[in-house]
Amino acid sequence: MKKVAVLAFSVFAFISCNKKQEEANIADVKKVDYAVFGDSITDAEALTKEEMFSRFKNLKEGDTLNVKFKSNIKEVCQNKGCWMSMDLAEGNETFVKFKDYAFFVPMNAGKQEAVVNGKAFVSIETVADQKHYAKDAGKSQASIDSITTPKVTYAFMADGVLIAK
Repeated sequence: MKKVAVLAFSVFAFISCNKKQEEANIADVKKVDYAVFGDSITDAEALTKEEMFSRFKNLKEGDTLNVKFKSNIKEVCQNKGCWMSMDLAEGNETFVKFKDYAFFVPMNAGKQEAVVNGKAFVSIETVADQKHYAKDAGKSQASIDSITTPKVTYAFMADGVLIAK
């Protein structure tokens, strides 16, 4: 009887330790290591790209919203890293600039996960600005020439950015 009790206790201890190790492994998988640009921020309580798009849809030109959200970087300025675009839901994107032109992000940061903190707003982007940004992004001359009308833009002025390492 004593051997059975010791064996049962040993099995219970082994299973318990194994479960704690699995939980620790899951926690490690969720933790992302970020490089910080601009103000020091965390990824805590960051909205998803779907939640951010929902907030953008409710903004009118002239409205601003202080917010933090997480998504993937689509494109980065290839001249200096002075702007980037990020994915939003339903195939939309937001155009991110950096407050006071105080910092830049790596030009090779495209497709990486990022968290941005700052002000979201809706703006009307002129043809000249669109062409300038297309040139910065390395678009073809034909693509640049095809820009002929102003467009409504989901814009973001970031004071802090985290980019997954």
